[in-house]
Amino acid sequence: MRPFGLRVLLLVLVLALGLPGRVALALEVQRVVSSGGIEAWLVEDHTVPVFALSVDFRAGTTLDPAGKEGVASLATATMTQAAGDLDNEAFQGRLADLSVSLGFGAGRDNVTGTLRSLSVNRDAAFELLALALSRPRFDAADVERVRAATLTSLARQATDPSSVALRAFYRVVFEGHPYARTPQGSEATVATITPEDLGRFVATQLSRDRIIVSVAGAIAATDLGPLLDRTFAPLPAKAAALDASQPSPPAREAIIVVRMAVPQSVVVFGQNGIKRDDPDWYAATVLNYVLGGGGFNSRLTHEVRERRGLAYGISTSLQPLDQAGLIVGWVATRNARVAETIAVVKREWVRLAETGISDAELADAKTYMTGSFPLQLDSTAAIAGLLLAMQRHNLGIDHLARRDDLINGVTADDVRRVAKRLLDSDRLSVVVVGEPSDVTSTRVLPAEPG
Repeated sequence: MRPFGLRVLLLVLVLALGLPGRVALALEVQRVVSSGGIEAWLVEDHTVPVFALSVDFRAGTTLDPAGKEGVASLATATMTQAAGDLDNEAFQGRLADLSVSLGFGAGRDNVTGTLRSLSVNRDAAFELLALALSRPRFDAADVERVRAATLTSLARQATDPSSVALRAFYRVVFEGHPYARTPQGSEATVATITPEDLGRFVATQLSRDRIIVSVAGAIAATDLGPLLDRTFAPLPAKAAALDASQPSPPAREAIIVVRMAVPQSVVVFGQNGIKRDDPDWYAATVLNYVLGGGGFNSRLTHEVRERRGLAYGISTSLQPLDQAGLIVGWVATRNARVAETIAVVKREWVRLAETGISDAELADAKTYMTGSFPLQLDSTAAIAGLLLAMQRHNLGIDHLARRDDLINGVTADDVRRVAKRLLDSDRLSVVVVGEPSDVTSTRVLPAEPG
């Protein structure tokens, strides 16, 4: 194990139990590289005898073969059912006996895994993780059980207006690109997936050259290196090159109405956004906070809820992906007032693009973004997840030491410039699911891939 010398002291504010105010806790981030060349970022803390590990592979649902959409999601949901010489009963029993939490999931760009355990069971926990990654069994009974749960979930989503709206929105803004797929696949494609398909996905896509690892808690840097090798060395060294094709954003405004008999319509709206490693990211986060991400402090909440009573809530968020970014909003309103709600959203889109934000809005956003962030780091799992995101988006091991300065360095002119760059009401995509009486589609919803 070769620990690098770069160590960054991060000041993280935590609430003091039973005491007023806050105390500062210094966290040290270490870069640990095993003798086999596997790197992990570590925050070592022995205050509580637990640790958490997060692992990420650049191997998401966009890699699902045509006609087998959903294979990545089904594989990750089944990997922890049985592995190695342990069938389902034995594997699940081992996890329970050791109080180990182990799980995997698949997103559009990545497969993620999480491991949490008492430090006394550390070696056994890493062994179970290694088995699930390198020797998942995909026994027929396990696959059928997880497939049935997936099909039930897909059927439920098909009757949920919010799920239908979000899936349709991705089909509109990413038409012709793998991002348009529903990560879980469709009922038709999931039905065709075999245990061999699942094994092939894991064997060909979860490789060491695509891996990112982070660890937090009661584990020493000197112990972590050998554990990394024992856990991840059995994986293939390399996988095929990833497709880095960029999706083309819609060239004009699109309004899609999906008819569903519900008392109020769900509206998802948005357009091309920004990637996480973009230099304008923090100006964009301030912009989003003022637009719709700041709860009761946001303009959309003020205009839609407080002034007009059109909806109980409305929000926006930035959604960064590897090959694209989105700024996406959500609102639910009465069927008779959908057009009015969309009009208000478009006016705020235009107003922010034309005039930017006030100094007071800028100050409020900075105060919230710097003050609330440390409270998110309330567990070893949260810290491990944050370290993983820092690596995934190439933010640098010293990023958290610089984060507040990056936020506080944003100016109103920066936000105005980014608003002009991102907010174009003439290219806004809007999906309405419900029975709006005053809105009609301007184009046909693209067919669902697969």
